Amino acid sequence: MTGINLVMAREPIPAGPSVFLAGPTPDKSAPVPSWRPDAAEALAAQWTGAQPLTVLSPESRHGQRADRYETQVDWETDARAAATAILFWIPRDLKTMPAMTTNVEFGLDVSTGRAVLGCPPDCPNPERNRYLIYVARRHGVPVCTTLTATAAAALALIPGNN
Repeated sequence: MTGINLVMAREPIPAGPSVFLAGPTPDKSAPVPSWRPDAAEALAAQWTGAQPLTVLSPESRHGQRADRYETQVDWETDARAAATAILFWIPRDLKTMPAMTTNVEFGLDVSTGRAVLGCPPDCPNPERNRYLIYVARRHGVPVCTTLTATAAAALALIPGNN
């Protein structure tokens, strides 16, 4: 991936254009792959800015968990606050990726002018995204159904992405 800098949980957050990847994180006990590598690829493929794009992922590098829960939550909160755009991708599956924390984060970020929402209609529990989609539209947040389109909507919020 050229043109992007992938920053993982609890790593220093650099200045410059950035996208935070918000959404459910697969539990280690669930055999579900993370969606975030595909999101980073979609952002890299579409990024045309003059400087590198930082992609902020709340997942830990090499699966190394935070020493304290608060350390992780503080980093995620700071990273979302620092991000130029916040990409919410919610392939909701109540069994493996329920996204309960994501609901709260979206509620905190929906009115910032920096959020975009992606909800794939073919996820296991799309009906559980209806409220988020409704709230997003009420606040003028772009709503997409594919990860590629969600990445494009996030990049459209970043000045300098031609």
